[in-house]
Amino acid sequence: MAVLIDKFGRAITDLRISVTDRCNYKCVYCRTGNDGAIYAELPWADYLRMARIFTELGIRKVRITGGEPLLRKGVVEFVRELAKLRTHDGEPLDLAITTNGHLLADLAQPLKDAGLNRVTVSMDAVDPQTFARITRVPNGFQEVLAGIRAASRAGLKPVKVNCVLLRGFNDDQIPAFGRFARDEDVVVRFIEFMPLEEDRVWSPEIVVRLEEILQRMAAFRPMVEIPRHPSETARRYCFDDGVGEIGIIAPVSHPFCGHCSRVRLTSDGKIRTCLFSIWDHDLAGVMRRGATNEQLREFIVGVIGRKEARHHIGESDFVAPSRTMVHIGG
Repeated sequence: MAVLIDKFGRAITDLRISVTDRCNYKCVYCRTGNDGAIYAELPWADYLRMARIFTELGIRKVRITGGEPLLRKGVVEFVRELAKLRTHDGEPLDLAITTNGHLLADLAQPLKDAGLNRVTVSMDAVDPQTFARITRVPNGFQEVLAGIRAASRAGLKPVKVNCVLLRGFNDDQIPAFGRFARDEDVVVRFIEFMPLEEDRVWSPEIVVRLEEILQRMAAFRPMVEIPRHPSETARRYCFDDGVGEIGIIAPVSHPFCGHCSRVRLTSDGKIRTCLFSIWDHDLAGVMRRGATNEQLREFIVGVIGRKEARHHIGESDFVAPSRTMVHIGG
């Protein structure tokens, strides 16, 4: 039974926990390329206490994010502790992690053994040169490819590969990603570029929208749409012969706010009810002041009650969020 219901009647069942905003990549759509300020990282025990309370309130899925979460020592043990938690009806949590994949090859099997169910790898090109230009990491492509294959071998399926498309940077990679999905047996998901980068260079013209992605992929091979749950962020498609799946996450051209089931915890313990929130809600601060678990539950319920109806990307009243993506968590 969901306890976290916002004022628009949406049940909040998915929690994303950022465990660091440090990252070993400096992707052009995210970082300035310079070393910027970082927020605090909490002890693992604090994240675990927060996750336990959220689970008591009806959370069913937990995704570990960053920054790059695999940079933090102890992440495997954290997954193992999360795997001990149970939902209201006694089921294990659905545990996932989003990573750039650079360190995944050695950690995929330990994470699976600890109780991780699925992994999503951010990889914005299947051409090594384009990959290096986007990430500003000269030799990262082979490391990420090895991580994806290790995750598949470990059974962290379906392995999802997320690609943020930017016009003029990697939009020529669309057909190549279609081949990649088929050859590697992974789910490729294209994400429309959102105004969450440190350089604040977003414009509507840079966005490669859902209809264009479909058109360009169809030139590679025809696709068929797959039915999906309303709260799923991605519109899903398979190729006409049933081999390979493509998803498109289109928050700019086709917002899905009306069915949002997500809430986020930043690495310094702030609740964010939307990627584009203007405010943080300091759960860690309440903990530090000695709050009981019941008081923390009341705080969380109150915050969810103020969850925004939707974002305003591309509208005249849009205000950039108070944090950029790397300081929020994917």
